[in-house]
Amino acid sequence: MNENAVKTVPINYSADRPPAENPVKIMDLSLRDGHQSLFATRGRTEDMIPVAEMMDEVGFWAMETWGGATFDTMHRFLNEDPWERLRVLKRYIKKTPFSMLLRAQNLVGYRNYADDVAVAFVERTAENGMDIFRTFDALNDYRNFETVVKAIKKSGKHFQGCICYTMTEPRLGGDVYTLDYYVKKAKELESMGADSICIKDMAGLIAPYDAYTLVKALKAAVKAPIHLHSHFTSGMASMSQLKAIEAGVDILDTCMTPYAYRTSHPAIEPLVMALLGTNRDIGFDIHKLAAINETLEKQILPKYRHLLDDSKISIIDINVLLHQTPGGMLSNLVNQLREMDALDRLDDVFRELPRVRKELGQIPLVTPTSQIVGVQTVNNVLHDTPDERYKMITAQVKDLCYGLYGKTAIPIDPELQKKALKGYPRGEKPIACRPAEVLESELEKAKKEIGDLAADMDDLLIYAQFPVTGKKFLEWKYGRAEPPESVKPITLDFVKKQEALIKKARAGELVEKKTAENAPQKSEKTRAFNVFVDGEYFSVDVDPTGETAPVVSPIAAPPRLPAAAPAPAAVPVPKAADNAVQGNKLLAPMPGMIVAYKKNIGDAVAKGETLVILEAMKMENALVASCDGVIKSIGFKQGDTVPKGATLCVY
Repeated sequence: MNENAVKTVPINYSADRPPAENPVKIMDLSLRDGHQSLFATRGRTEDMIPVAEMMDEVGFWAMETWGGATFDTMHRFLNEDPWERLRVLKRYIKKTPFSMLLRAQNLVGYRNYADDVAVAFVERTAENGMDIFRTFDALNDYRNFETVVKAIKKSGKHFQGCICYTMTEPRLGGDVYTLDYYVKKAKELESMGADSICIKDMAGLIAPYDAYTLVKALKAAVKAPIHLHSHFTSGMASMSQLKAIEAGVDILDTCMTPYAYRTSHPAIEPLVMALLGTNRDIGFDIHKLAAINETLEKQILPKYRHLLDDSKISIIDINVLLHQTPGGMLSNLVNQLREMDALDRLDDVFRELPRVRKELGQIPLVTPTSQIVGVQTVNNVLHDTPDERYKMITAQVKDLCYGLYGKTAIPIDPELQKKALKGYPRGEKPIACRPAEVLESELEKAKKEIGDLAADMDDLLIYAQFPVTGKKFLEWKYGRAEPPESVKPITLDFVKKQEALIKKARAGELVEKKTAENAPQKSEKTRAFNVFVDGEYFSVDVDPTGETAPVVSPIAAPPRLPAAAPAPAAVPVPKAADNAVQGNKLLAPMPGMIVAYKKNIGDAVAKGETLVILEAMKMENALVASCDGVIKSIGFKQGDTVPKGATLCVY
């Protein structure tokens, strides 16, 4: 009999039942990939604390608590220090190892960083409490592992090597991503000293019988434990997990039920019950899991309900098997098209996407390559003409064509590569070496740029990876700028008041009343909401009473304020380009954030010269002059968010 076969044994339903012969190990993703997949990584640390100690008692092999998009989202949208989350959760979760998602030389950003930044980041992450480094490269180019793996090993931590799972056919096979391809990649990881090997199925593409075949082959080829990570997007992940268990998989990824399914991951609770009384019984107490879920459902999730996608009735998206777009990437594409008033072009994007992916080397779609392919596809659909494709090429596509991300699965289309590298600052001939070898050290330069605003290495690493938003966050952190309302947390009481207003509006009870003479004054806690109900629009103010208002997080003491000289006075910049100024207007072709102006008022510009770098969906677009001229007016400043059609400058 197959030693990995699932065998039924005498069933013991008690919480303290004896351990199974070969229990499946579980890593929980709720506190990282769960909320990243379902509500845009907006989960706050203060909303993890109520369940942290309970989850620590479950017996997970590990809990994923950090990495991926959390680092970016926390400092950019939540006004939270990502390093502090790691330290805080470590104080509550003392038994269960922590895992993070590390994008190899990309770290937690969207490009390859210099070796000095990579080493410092891994060292600080380990010192702040990380135990397991789940490491992947978007191109499966393991040259990008070399620096971080050495640092992980030096820190004495667990190195989990990932193989990004993707396909060119409806099922495992084809001429690129074959069974042999994955076995070779696993052997490469083992030779690098991987403590475990993860099949990273970021879009939920792996079919049950392919999961069985692949896990079986990897178990025969390498000695390291095999870990399966598969999103639920297509609806196959739960079935694939069971077949992987039959094939002998060692570790699986799941989420607590409220954070599971849709574009997230299978839930843990059904799996616990499915394996109960077998030789692979997970061994978890279902009552403990139920108690955690009750807390999440009643105290936490209501705060994030407004971020869930209620536009779809189905909890699965079978179309992912056709376009292979991961859930996070898909939501980004939809939001971008909606903001550009071009949602009707989504089908065109899906048709163009496989073509762009193939022309860029048939690359897997995972951060950052999913954004690189996705944004470029949107650019092609909206800006190309019948006689010219790739009219607006992002900076990241140019970097990819140069080789700064690594080696692609198949060669990049030569005509596209030539066009992308025309005038490329590093040279028009692509490199063949390890990408980081052509990158100069960055930490000292970053230290000079940010000055005393960075109090320590953790602050410096935030800025080094995210210069624009990182600087803005540090200004919030140390009181040099007031954070906007949009980054402040809300309370459950506030949510209940808002829901009550909507209920009244639906019942036709929300009528305009004159202000009573004895009405209380609005406090600074008051927040304005627009309520849209069945075609009607209501504008309401909500002012929490008592001690229910947020807002100082209970997580930590106030941040230490570095001694600092007064910040230099900023050069006054108008909020919008003066429409009265005559000349050529550079309009924002899409909504985004100003990364940098390359010219100042009074500077001469030549046709084709870059005027503004605009970030859209975390990718950078160089906007160029359509003719010669002189900059007469500048509409915004670095870090400003602009809508489509905004006048960025006049020349």
